[in-house]
Amino acid sequence: MTELAVGIADVEAAADRIRGRVVDTPCIVSETLSEIHGCRLILKFENLQYTAAFKDRGACNCLLQLDDAAKAKGVIAASAGNHAQAVAHHARLQGIKAVIVMPRHTPFVKVANTERLGARIVLEGETVDDAMAHARTLAAAEGYTLIHPFDDARVIAGQGTIGLEMMTAFPELDVLVVPIGGGGLISGIAIAAKHANPDLRIIGVEAALYPSVQRLRDGLPAAAGGATIADGIAVKQPGKLTLPIIEHLVDDVLLVEEADIEAAILQLLEIEKTVVEGAGAAALAAVAKVPERWRGQNVGIVLCGGNIDPRLLSAVILRGLVTSSRLVQLVVEVPDLPGHLAAAATAVADLGANIVDVTHRREFSALSVKSTEITFTVETKDAQHAAKLIAGLEAQGLRVRRLRPGRF
Repeated sequence: MTELAVGIADVEAAADRIRGRVVDTPCIVSETLSEIHGCRLILKFENLQYTAAFKDRGACNCLLQLDDAAKAKGVIAASAGNHAQAVAHHARLQGIKAVIVMPRHTPFVKVANTERLGARIVLEGETVDDAMAHARTLAAAEGYTLIHPFDDARVIAGQGTIGLEMMTAFPELDVLVVPIGGGGLISGIAIAAKHANPDLRIIGVEAALYPSVQRLRDGLPAAAGGATIADGIAVKQPGKLTLPIIEHLVDDVLLVEEADIEAAILQLLEIEKTVVEGAGAAALAAVAKVPERWRGQNVGIVLCGGNIDPRLLSAVILRGLVTSSRLVQLVVEVPDLPGHLAAAATAVADLGANIVDVTHRREFSALSVKSTEITFTVETKDAQHAAKLIAGLEAQGLRVRRLRPGRF
């Protein structure tokens, strides 16, 4: 049998060690999402940890195992997000000095949040890889202990406590769907869950722009890059410790596109009233993408984090409303005479739509100067209502053109 870096005894010891120091997060059946997706869907709310992500578990377990000498010298980590906050938080609780190296262009809010948790911030490099290289240099020079975000047996074991909790709460689970970045989360969960039920299937989910594990499984060279909303799993290479565990215990890996992830974020917000980041929505995105794969099964998904920038969340909400035809733009042609704008607006209202915005610009129109175009942005109930709105306006003799989002 393959010798893995972490075993079930390590995960169980981690559970005992971190008990009371991290949140035993809710694990519940979502009745509505189960009905929508055709399976019994069980959600693990890791976005409810203190730092709003599962990283609390691994960081806590790792720091608790440092000896007194290491604690006295302090720890260092490289991260632009959740790992940074987890290390800072648990180092502060244990009275350990923490230094966090972050890329120079890390959003101010992430820097401020990590600093608020008591860490000293060093901004260095353009990428997390650059920050990690600098962290290693500082660790060697100053004697800090480097806390790796995923390629550390203590971190993997800490993340595995999620699997223990899920299998205890729902031993009847048929499949677990788990995001993959560097692999620490899915490795730990797979060790715990497969021990509880060897027949359980573990399915990994990667952002399509960062298919590191899938490409390795297919024998292809690493290829990754691009702006993704799932920055928490935007990792170009899995860990040296995590990859063998994934190869041994993970049954399959699925890819999800940006639109899939955005739709899942909005669905969780609307139905479960919970905020997740892109990585946190990846598992639901995979379930929604291939519903026939899970039909009638007990499916567990991990909402691994909730740290999403409010402006980004706002954009996701608005784009989701547009995609689902609950927010539409209609260009209506009318005679350029008094009263016709009011008449068109009344017609929209009479058909049950709510006008959000009106734009009336004559100079960019290709129509006769005696006609004009009015652009209405309106709220509708759904795609069917939007279609009825257009048909109703046309039935009143108005010429209507719907604007749809496109690419340059």
